Amino acid sequence: MRLERNEHIDRLLARHPDIRLVNGASGNGALIRANQLVAVGGSADVVHDRARRWIDRRDDDAGVTVFHLRPGSDVDECDLAVGLSDGAAHKRVNAGPNHIVTTQPTWRPGPFDDPVPTDAIAAPEQGMVEGDVTVAILDTGIATHPWFDNRKWFAACASDDFETPDADDDDRLDSVAGHGTFIAGVVLQQAPEAQLLIDRIISGDGVTDEHRLVSGLARLRARAGKAGKRVDVVSLSLGCYTHDDKPSPVVEHAVNAFDRHTVIVACAGNAGSDRPFWPAALKRVIAVGSLDANGEDRADFSNYGWWVDACTLGDKVTSSFFRYTDHGPSGEEQFTGYASWSGTSFAAPRVAGAIAAKAAADGSSAAAAAAALIDPNAAPSMPDVGVLVDVRSSRR
Repeated sequence: MRLERNEHIDRLLARHPDIRLVNGASGNGALIRANQLVAVGGSADVVHDRARRWIDRRDDDAGVTVFHLRPGSDVDECDLAVGLSDGAAHKRVNAGPNHIVTTQPTWRPGPFDDPVPTDAIAAPEQGMVEGDVTVAILDTGIATHPWFDNRKWFAACASDDFETPDADDDDRLDSVAGHGTFIAGVVLQQAPEAQLLIDRIISGDGVTDEHRLVSGLARLRARAGKAGKRVDVVSLSLGCYTHDDKPSPVVEHAVNAFDRHTVIVACAGNAGSDRPFWPAALKRVIAVGSLDANGEDRADFSNYGWWVDACTLGDKVTSSFFRYTDHGPSGEEQFTGYASWSGTSFAAPRVAGAIAAKAAADGSSAAAAAAALIDPNAAPSMPDVGVLVDVRSSRR
């Protein structure tokens, strides 16, 4: 039985004592790492200078800095972040609270329901040679699967990129185990010859934060640069609400660090709300909502609003998954490598894959392919969820 929203939050807070629920000026809630600020680039030194009296230590990592506030300092992280930009000289300080980013059903931003075992489905039809279009997936990682065998990108995955079904050894699937593996399959169903770039930034219970997201985005750019390639599409099935409902300056800075040829796609969230969900609501990002399984209406779980750019099927999607026997309270569930799952988490990679496929077919940049696919003057739209992309039944 699905827990109610407050129960999800209570369970998350019980598992993670360093996470705090805050209420912003609008009265909306957000989750942050307690006693932390995060900054990027030159803003780190500004933060250190202006908040020195409250800082215990700083950790610098690939252009992103986490500041740990002194225990017992009794300072509000959100108020402190706002104060950093006071004064004419510091209006653009790229720093703020370290918001919790999730892909688990907390405020339903990631998967909407639990995965359900399904029969095997046909593997994506792959040509003889992998294409030149690269799709990066920052998520829970990836697991072995027949669809990935003999693919160069899978052979290149590092040990840290792999996920496990049951990290806490309780004979149950972790709450979002298989999320990254499922998403990789969704992309390949749209773009079978795409080269995937996997980076694991989310734990098996669906929790990460802005620091890990920004670091992961920086790694993508570094890995692509080292290989002499560009990341064509970045697929993000994660997000958060912020304490002030404004974009995180840290995440916005990291997103804008990609050149104009890279397309970033993110899920719109699963709260059935028009509250902006980040990073999807950023101008640079294509926010993707979900239609129902028939492609006729907005799925009731999908977020919506002026900031949602596109929509596609995210309800009852079937894709690659673990082979695993889950010993749940209702009895055993046998997964044989395939599952059905619902959520905007699975609409976003469908759009990412469609962009990659069009770029490959047209011999164009991903940015040109995205502009053509998500042109409201050239494609049908649906109110509050944007342009319809590749709307065919998700039922198999």
